[in-house]
Amino acid sequence: SCPRRSPRPPVSVVILAGGRGERLGQDKATLELNGATLLQRALDALAPLSDDLIVVLRHDQELRAPSARIVRDLEPFAGVLAGMAAGLGAAQHAWSFMMACDMPFVNPRLVRYMYAQRSGYDIVVPRVPAGLEPLHALYHRRCLRPVSRALLGGERRLISFYASLRVRYIEGSESQALDPQELSFFNINTPEDVALALGWLAAL
Repeated sequence: SCPRRSPRPPVSVVILAGGRGERLGQDKATLELNGATLLQRALDALAPLSDDLIVVLRHDQELRAPSARIVRDLEPFAGVLAGMAAGLGAAQHAWSFMMACDMPFVNPRLVRYMYAQRSGYDIVVPRVPAGLEPLHALYHRRCLRPVSRALLGGERRLISFYASLRVRYIEGSESQALDPQELSFFNINTPEDVALALGWLAAL
């Protein structure tokens, strides 16, 4: 008999794909690793988790993502908060898993675990030694108003709106149980990061 697939949780997936990738010399979303773009890798990995896939682009960016809905950064076009506001505003479900497209090793099992911890909270976010991972986190639609307020106030700090909300921190011991090397949180900014990622892919 066929193995039973885990049911999709009622969660939207929002992939922020507007990064210009200055140090890479191209938009991050279109960077290819082993024949698949970073954006396609994220969509393929997370498609089993959601019936509502959203890709957020800059207002001046052209990109195709046939399996997802495309939305645009909200004004003022002020970096990641503009993308977060657009994604939360477009989401069909109360909860959204939001991630940056430059994280090629997103782990669906860890995302499912995070979703299971959501009760009583507005945000579920990993906390690693280097700090929080707000671009690998779950946000309830209650976050939309604080995010929009921070955006309109000219705030650039990504976690500036956390203070007014209930946050469940996923500690390292929890994330490492499902992702021992914490590759989920590895993101690509430089050619050196690309080389590292290709090495890890070859070893998988």
